Amino acid sequence: MLLATRANQSGAAEDWTELRIKNASKTYIDTRGDNYCAIDNIDISIQRGDFYCLLGPSGCGKSTLLNIIAGFEDITTGEVAFISGGPEETIRHVRSPGVDRAVIFQDAGEALFPWLTVEENVEFGPKLNGIPAEQYKPKVGPYLKLVGLDAHSHKFPFELSGGMRQRVQIARSLIMEPQMLLMDEPFAALDAITKRTLQQELSRIWRETGKTILYITHDIMEALLLGNRVAVMTAGPAAGIKYETVVDVPPPRSTTDPKLIELTKELESLLHQEARST
Repeated sequence: MLLATRANQSGAAEDWTELRIKNASKTYIDTRGDNYCAIDNIDISIQRGDFYCLLGPSGCGKSTLLNIIAGFEDITTGEVAFISGGPEETIRHVRSPGVDRAVIFQDAGEALFPWLTVEENVEFGPKLNGIPAEQYKPKVGPYLKLVGLDAHSHKFPFELSGGMRQRVQIARSLIMEPQMLLMDEPFAALDAITKRTLQQELSRIWRETGKTILYITHDIMEALLLGNRVAVMTAGPAAGIKYETVVDVPPPRSTTDPKLIELTKELESLLHQEARST
């Protein structure tokens, strides 16, 4: 899919301050007809403007939680809602109109339309949503420049590297001006150098736009380089939140920073405990 959620077609911003996930559980029926609990009693709070990294071993339910926040799936029990602060707190269910979200997937090659140019791919979302050309056309150039693709707007996806295709996904999401970006291991398939470059670019984009980002990864250092908050999930089934920390290191961050090295050791220990428990 191009965009996960366009809940508020008018594009008007809503005054939400927190995404609250409380006692959230998700149970499926497997092929044998038995119950399978993917996540159980998840309790986290994502503040507006956070870069929140969700870290955990493969199969622990990270993507399940992202799909619930995107509105693709419902929880079985608990609460997932956007909260508006103020004297009278307003609680809006995650599927209710009012909070626009966009998903950026791992495989950009599958997400982009190969018959459209970079510029046309970026324009597709606004066109699909019936936004007048005079509103979105002036934004295409600036967003392509923001992701470093302004000189490649005429190219087709097959002419781009994997990292450049991911940049197109980011620009295509940003032009919809979502209030929240949901990113499911978007750099996992890239080589180390490209991955590091895009991590730096994404950190810069977050600082410049102030978007709320939920970022799924199993890479400890990636989570620490990007996130201002990092949560570690337990191994599934019935995965929960094992640990949460604030990464109080100013950007730009380095893999050689002593604080990050210490946090890496701490998180590695936690994940190794989970790996041994399965």
